[in-house]
Amino acid sequence: MRYLVSGKEMKLLDQNTSQVFHVPELVLMEQASMAFVQKLLLLKQNKLSTALIACGSGNNGGDGLAIARLLREQGIFVFVWLAGEEEGHRTSSSYDVQKQICSAYSIPVVQKEKVSAGEASYDVVIDALFGTGLSREISGELANDIDVLNQLSGWKVAVDIASGICSDDGAVLGTAFRADDTITFSFGKKGQYLWPGNEYCGKVHVVSMGITQESWLDHKPHTAVLEPEDLKKLPSRMAHTNKGSYGKLLIIAGSVNMSGAACFCAKAAYRMGSGLVRVFTCEQNRLILQTKVPEAVLVTGQENEEETLLAEQLQWADAVVFGPGIGTGQRARRMTSTVLAQCRVPLVLDADALNIIADQPELLEQAKTDIILTPHPGEMSRLTKKPVSEILTTLEQSAETFAKRFHVICVLKDFHTVTAVSDGMTYVNLSGNNGMATAGSGDVLAGVIGSLLAQGMKAEEAAPLGVYVHGLAGDAAKEKCGVRGMMASDIIEGLKEVEKS
Repeated sequence: MRYLVSGKEMKLLDQNTSQVFHVPELVLMEQASMAFVQKLLLLKQNKLSTALIACGSGNNGGDGLAIARLLREQGIFVFVWLAGEEEGHRTSSSYDVQKQICSAYSIPVVQKEKVSAGEASYDVVIDALFGTGLSREISGELANDIDVLNQLSGWKVAVDIASGICSDDGAVLGTAFRADDTITFSFGKKGQYLWPGNEYCGKVHVVSMGITQESWLDHKPHTAVLEPEDLKKLPSRMAHTNKGSYGKLLIIAGSVNMSGAACFCAKAAYRMGSGLVRVFTCEQNRLILQTKVPEAVLVTGQENEEETLLAEQLQWADAVVFGPGIGTGQRARRMTSTVLAQCRVPLVLDADALNIIADQPELLEQAKTDIILTPHPGEMSRLTKKPVSEILTTLEQSAETFAKRFHVICVLKDFHTVTAVSDGMTYVNLSGNNGMATAGSGDVLAGVIGSLLAQGMKAEEAAPLGVYVHGLAGDAAKEKCGVRGMMASDIIEGLKEVEKS
């Protein structure tokens, strides 16, 4: 697991490193610039001849000037555009020092007119205009400067963060540089992974530059991403065990003409290691489920006896997944009330269950167990009564606010899914790909998380780890069938590959 920070947190880390650990700002700037150049050259295997570096007048611009000098030492023809000086601002004494050094080395400075006229081409265009502390909208001449940079050809790389992207939430502050790659310092920034910032920052590379975890002092970040090392947290398998050793999962899913959701969920649960899976569904799904998932035990009943049967199955289970494909009619609403009132084991709420709860949010308040909700932005919109556009641009905040309001775990699904634990960490998931935007993918995720819960994982660990594993399975599926041809069944098959890793 590694941590992500906000702009405010990064500023505090900078200050603590200089004030508490006595590392001068100029030393940090030099270390950052050297780390940037090393990574830049590694990415292109030293195959760069010319570079344009656009510098603002703050510390990010100072980094850019130091980078210019270091690239020139590597034999690269470097040109500096002092874009930040066009508005007469100065916000960093270190910038002035770096500018004096560049001047002493006679590093050429180009004017905007020459850059915008396209009189020269560059192998790499480096954005060092604004850093992680930007909080205002970019307008006027500086906004035009970014537009000029975006129109240039060549490989585009941002220093620390793409200028114009809010490091806290990924918002575009007026306009923003479109980077192919971003080389960021010490810790990833939240805005580099949240939409739309992730589309502007490109591929993010974190490099060490002298600011370490010691600089957190007593202010540890609360946002993190999982990494391959975290797969060690998956439930272990011992030699002398049986199917009962790996949990009993009840899946309440499916309705007439909606058997697929139950199939995907049950198959994913078994692939994730569940020992026993029962599917509670309508009688019309019997043949399909017995054919597609013969390993699962099927429970069906007449409508007038379903409530009693459901209560019995809730007593049997170690964990429950409720909602995929159940519909939103009266039968589904009665089941929702029963499940939330009587379930005493960890519970995953997905799909139609969320749409029903959106009309009766008080049902969440009467629950007496750990609950994980897995909404996509449309479902989250219905749950919060906020437009999808707002949900998408406030993904982390939306998940955290909802989790705290109802004392639940909220898995808000997106390209980079956010998992918010009501009284703990928030996780941004970096596994997965756009091939997973396919019908049934969410049912697979619900089955994966439910399986981990049934095997004894705590809800606050099962939710983010399940999301991470689900994404890895999607990545494995991509290797075999690409993104356009991927289906939910391919993601289930991908779970086998995660097990091998």
